Amino acid sequence: MSLPLPLIFSLAKASLGLQLRFSPSRFQRNPSFTFTSLSRFMAPAFEAQGGAPPPPQAEPVQEQAAAAAASASQNNAHFSNYESKVTVVGSGNWGSVASKLIASNTLRLSSFHDEVRMWVYEEILPSGEKLTDVINSTNENVKYLPGIKLGKNVVADPDLENAVKDANMLVFVTPHQFMEGICRKLVGKINGDVQAISLIKGMEVKMEGPCMISSLISEQLGINCCVLMGANIANEIAVEKFSEATVGYRENREIAEKWVQLFSTPYFLVTAVQDVEGVELCGTLKNVVALAAGFVDGLEMGNNTKAAIMRIGLREMKAFSKLLFSSVKDTTFFESCGVADLITTCLGGRNRKVAEAFAKNGGKRSFDELEAEMLQGQKLQGVSTATEVYEVLGHRGWLELFPLFATVHEICIGRLPPSAIVEHSERKPRFELLDGSTQYS
Repeated sequence: MSLPLPLIFSLAKASLGLQLRFSPSRFQRNPSFTFTSLSRFMAPAFEAQGGAPPPPQAEPVQEQAAAAAASASQNNAHFSNYESKVTVVGSGNWGSVASKLIASNTLRLSSFHDEVRMWVYEEILPSGEKLTDVINSTNENVKYLPGIKLGKNVVADPDLENAVKDANMLVFVTPHQFMEGICRKLVGKINGDVQAISLIKGMEVKMEGPCMISSLISEQLGINCCVLMGANIANEIAVEKFSEATVGYRENREIAEKWVQLFSTPYFLVTAVQDVEGVELCGTLKNVVALAAGFVDGLEMGNNTKAAIMRIGLREMKAFSKLLFSSVKDTTFFESCGVADLITTCLGGRNRKVAEAFAKNGGKRSFDELEAEMLQGQKLQGVSTATEVYEVLGHRGWLELFPLFATVHEICIGRLPPSAIVEHSERKPRFELLDGSTQYS
């Protein structure tokens, strides 16, 4: 029996749980912005691989549609019955830019509470004033994002528990090494209805193996956590230069679309893919490759060498990610969180910058010393991530598979000179050691 075409579309929409919403006002605010032409090649198909799982064949179509419609209705009620209140946990360079993006949207969109709380690790400035007081009086993070107004609806709060109180959308954006302590402080302070997103690039390595920051948040706080990664140099986004980002989500597309809505602006294009681990590992591992690119720059080896390092780095990023999580999709590496973020970070990120200085000094000045001198309180992620990746590789017997990752770490700790970055080819990756199902070219 054939079904009428309108009913087929209705059932398909219900079973996929998709609700694509467009906000024309978002584009009318900047009529000169050629979003339509850009979107033809920049916005990916949301579910290029996999998408929503096909329904079991044995279950009647009507029951599938009814169940999906009920689930979608429940999600819609969750997001539409009250205003969502947002707290940003973190106030460094990227955290301040994220607050600016979010604050512009919470004022514009009726589904969000206007005020955006931003948790600030309190510091005393050279003037003797507290950083939070200055942020609230000037609407500017004078230490980590000077010269940029955050939005009058951004409120800095030095009390972590108070900052997250009553919030049902938490944006985590701190150095990854601080997250376990932050989560411990928040246990029991938030309820299960809260949704979270991590903008943090890094991972924790425990006795039982690597733990992604999104998983750490979910496990310790009992809440769902998406991720947002992309080719995002914070200072460029702060002055509203066009950029992209990728939201990674697990199952609920409705939640992902809520995050897309919260972050998207005419100059910040956000899309969603169903691949949390893939998106998060891209954002994490690219910092290790950026260190390698910095070594190349510091030794003035040229663009050809740098391009080769980036290609090899992308290959190792993909292989490492898929060995850890078989669910990681190949297409994720072609999103903003993948190859675009790798290119941006290897050309202009802080990890590249400090690694260049490290190589110019022949490795005689430590990364800690260079970080303190060059970054004005900001933290490197690449060096600690390289250590964590190396621990995983050593524990699992994978060192021979990832010569670039291994060499970067050994240069960082002084075991090898910076020039060894081009000698890693002598340790050619032996992908034949892997099962046939997980070989990579």
